[in-house]
Parts: sequence; C-alpha cells; structure tokens
Amino acid sequence: MKLSDYVIDFLVRQGVNHIFEFVGGAITHLLDSASYRHEISCVSVHHEQSGAFAAEAYARINGSLGVAMATSGPGALNLLTGIGSCYFDSVPCLFITGQVNTYEYKFEKPVRQIGFQETDIVSVVRPLTKYAQLVTSAGSIRYELEKAVYLARGGRPGPVLLDIPMNIQRAHIEPEELASFFDSAEYGAMEQGEPSSLARLDDIVELMVAAKRPVILAGGGVRSANAADELERLVRRTRIPVVSSLMGLDAVSHEDPLFTGMIGAYGNRYSNLAVANCDFLLILGSRLDSRQTGTRPDTFARAARKVQVDTDAVELQARVAVDIAVHCHLKPFLEGLNRKLTGYSPPDRADWLAVLDRYRAKFPTRLNAPPPEGVDPNLFMEILSAASTEGDIVTLDVGQNQMWAAQSFRLKKGQRMLISGGMGAMGFALPAAIGAAKAAPGRSVIAIAGDGGIQVNIQELDLVARQQLPIKIVVLNNACLGMVRQFQDMYFGGRRQSTVIGYGCPDLIKVAEAYGVPAYRISGADAPEVLAEALAAKGPAFVEVMLEQGTTVNPKLVVNRPIEDMSPHLDREELAREMLIDLVEEMEVP
Repeated sequence: MKLSDYVIDFLVRQGVNHIFEFVGGAITHLLDSASYRHEISCVSVHHEQSGAFAAEAYARINGSLGVAMATSGPGALNLLTGIGSCYFDSVPCLFITGQVNTYEYKFEKPVRQIGFQETDIVSVVRPLTKYAQLVTSAGSIRYELEKAVYLARGGRPGPVLLDIPMNIQRAHIEPEELASFFDSAEYGAMEQGEPSSLARLDDIVELMVAAKRPVILAGGGVRSANAADELERLVRRTRIPVVSSLMGLDAVSHEDPLFTGMIGAYGNRYSNLAVANCDFLLILGSRLDSRQTGTRPDTFARAARKVQVDTDAVELQARVAVDIAVHCHLKPFLEGLNRKLTGYSPPDRADWLAVLDRYRAKFPTRLNAPPPEGVDPNLFMEILSAASTEGDIVTLDVGQNQMWAAQSFRLKKGQRMLISGGMGAMGFALPAAIGAAKAAPGRSVIAIAGDGGIQVNIQELDLVARQQLPIKIVVLNNACLGMVRQFQDMYFGGRRQSTVIGYGCPDLIKVAEAYGVPAYRISGADAPEVLAEALAAKGPAFVEVMLEQGTTVNPKLVVNRPIEDMSPHLDREELAREMLIDLVEEMEVP
C-alpha cells in the first residue's frame, strides 16, 4: 500500500471528512491519495493561514479533530499563526506538512538549506504544539499518526504536526506489519498520568451549599471538554447564576435567565459587579488571564471562596489564589458533582438574583441614545442576534468587532460562537466560518469582522462564492484599526499612526461583488430590514455596517483598577453604593 493512501485511510477512520489545504509540490502525493476517496474532501483555500483557521473551527464544531495540510517551506510556515491559535485555545488539530526527500534534507549538516523550500518546520513549531515530528521511516507512520492524534485529543487538547518527506509519502508499506502506538510502553505511561482527582467533591459541595451569593464562571475549557450539557445540568440543579470568559461565551445559552454576561477587561459591567460581590466562585476551565482579572488579580472575587478546576495543572493557582484547586478533566468533574447533588434543593436566592437583575437594568452595555451618525455597534449586535436563528454558528474576528459581539450578541440555545482568544489573530473570522460550514452542513454561519480584519484573508471570499457556502459576512467599518486607535486616543494623545494615518480600506461592497458575493450596506436605522434580506439570501451574503471612526468599546477596564471599576468610571460614592463588599484602595493610573 502506498503510504500516502494509508495516511488518508487513517484520517477517514478518525471521522475526518475534510482536509483544508493549499497545494504545493511537497504534498501532492497526499492530496492525490485524497482525490479519489468519496469519504473525504479537500477544501482548497488561497492561503495556508486560512486553512489552519478553518481546521481549528472544524475541530471546535465537530468536537473531535481538524486537519490541515501545507507544502514545505513557505507553506508550512504560513500555518504557524493558526497552529498557535489552536495551542493557546486548546483545539485538537493535526497539521501535516510535506518535506523535501530525506536524501535532500540537511539534518545535522552545518548548512542553511540543501533542498528547494527545505525548512525545519518541526524545530520552528515545537513551542506551539503538543507534539511535532519529522517522519523519517515509512515503517513508523502508524505509530506517529496514532501518537499525534492521541496527544491532540488527550488531556488539555491542542495541535500536533507531522512533517512527511516526499520519498516517505510515496513509499510502499505493509499495513498489517506496522507497529501501533497503543501497544507501546510509551502509551501505557501516558495513560497512567491522566488526571482524575475527584477527592474534594464533598468539600466543594459544602462550600457551594453554604454560599449566599454564588457564581459559576464558565471558561473555554467547558466546550473544549465537550461538557456544556453537564454544565447546563449543574445550573438547572443549583440555580446558580453563570458568567463566562470570552472563550466560554457559548458554553451556556444567553436566553437562560441565570446567564449574567461576560466578565473581564471588555466585559459587561454588570457581570464584573456580579463576580466582585460573590461569596463563592466555581471556576470551570478558565486560566484567569489578565483579560479576565485585570492587572490586579489580588482583588479578583476577593470576598469569595474560590474553586478552580482545570485539566492543565500549571494553570491552577497561577495568577489567582484559590481555596480548592482541582486537577481534573472537566467533564468527569461535572458528572461527579452532579451526582453528589442528586436530590439537592437549592435555597431561595431571591435577594442575590434581585441584585444581579438590578445591575443588568442599571448598567446596560449599549448606549442610551444612538450616535448622531452611523450605528451604535452594541445595539446592532442585539439586532443581529435577534435576527439569527437557533443553530447558527458565529465566528468573530479580532478587534472592536469582537468585543461588541461578545458584549451584546445574545446566543440562543444551540448557537456557537468561535473566537481566536489567546492568539487574537486578525483574519480569523472568514476562514473559521468556512471550517464551521464544512463541519456542520445545513447550518448557517455568521462571520463578524472589522474593516481591518476582513482584509487579512479576504481572498477566501472566492471559495465562499464558488462553493455557495451559507456564510453571511458582517463587517463593521469605522475606516480604521479601531481597537488600537482607541488605545492611542487614551494613552498617546490621539496620535493615530498606522491606525488611521497610513491605513486604508477599499470599497468593500465592490470587492465582495467582484468575488460574486451579494453585498449590502447599513448606515443607520435600516439595519433590521437590510439584515433580514441578507440573512434570508440563499448562499453567501456580505453586509457592511458603517460606523463613526471614533466609535469605542465601552465599558473598558484600565490598568490598576479592580474589574468592578470600569471606564467610564462610576462616581466613587455610586460605586460604593452598588458594592456589597468594601471598595479597594485606588492606585495611580499611568
């Protein structure tokens, strides 16, 4: 059997139906082997970064594995941003790169390069993967594939990479004679090291039952562990309000009255007030980075007994001191906790829930009055979410558009929201929408981007139009790179170098139409009507939303403030009246 055929067979057995790729000479054997298989399709993007983002979204939606391929040299290096995105956001993806023939590879020779487009991608990518390996023996292919996928899915999921030289790809093998990773001592040692500690469940239940003002924080680990159903059961059983991190936004339906928004530097003010005043915080699959806690982690949920659960031991007690740290897979933890709570009747928390309702009513995120020109982006997100349907998948780019959507797009039950969190890569939304559409045929996808982010991978509009994918692209256009421009306005005296000065954007309507995508423009109160027409269109549509250039993301947490003290700042006395605990001392803000 040809080795490249074996690789494709293996992917099919893993339930992978799509390979995202940009062809090059060093992967032609692999793509040829895929070309005559009906169980798997090649999705040909126009840039390898897009292929990596698409594979990431594919894995997030199918909950199992995404695959992207690229040629050697520049092709492999173009995957790096997407590989890093999978690494930081715990997404299981297998990246396969082609490599020059082993007899052309430099190995330990003190030269820069021997073969054309030869690049040591394995050394480059190791800090961003759970496993990376150059396959130099055809007989090791089964072992390497099984090991790579096992590591991608196991523990805290993440990306892996196999670099396969051309002469290895075209080699012939005897499949039944190949050694299996699962028969090895290496596998046995790894299995013994899997975390499963549930010893503190009784202590956790005791803290939870005693709490008067409990809150659950849902992090990205809930979806990464495929544990959203278990979280929903816990919330129903305990009636404890839930906040989310940016990555945990789609872990719970926003229609649930117990959902209390997103916390953090760009979170909802009412959500941050909820965490600041709680007396018990159950932290599920969140690393509590500075975008959540602010720059004063010592003040985060300072009145609460805190329990943090994570499959990655190094994230426990890393930035915020907690009372109980549980190193455990999230799904079995929630299953165990739900079993412990069988027959539990939640106490009357009317007073606490009334406080949270007051926060929501008093501190809405959108403006009370619309801007004189353009559109209020938070209000627009409310309109867009109302117009969306159950089962829609939303992909967000990076920048102000991401924060407006995170603050104000209310996810219905069954909807998903895919975000480049840790990497924070502009250009993510459109290729991620492609991957999501392939993973979930029949479901509509809404890709939300800014005018800057959409230009990073705008070439993929060709693929969207050619395949008539059901993707609606919504671009919020304020004619600048708005997130950094807002930062410049706050800290650099309004000097807008490279965000306005030197930045440009073409007529996006003309660009979309040139690719063959129907395009619409929203400039004011016409948003509901235009959106209804665009969302009802069969196949893709492009919607440009015109904003004022100075539009900002508010509220926003500045440095040296606790998360409840967001900008625009409340009067100190008003903040004190809203708090159920003492204020922290003010510090000088640079």
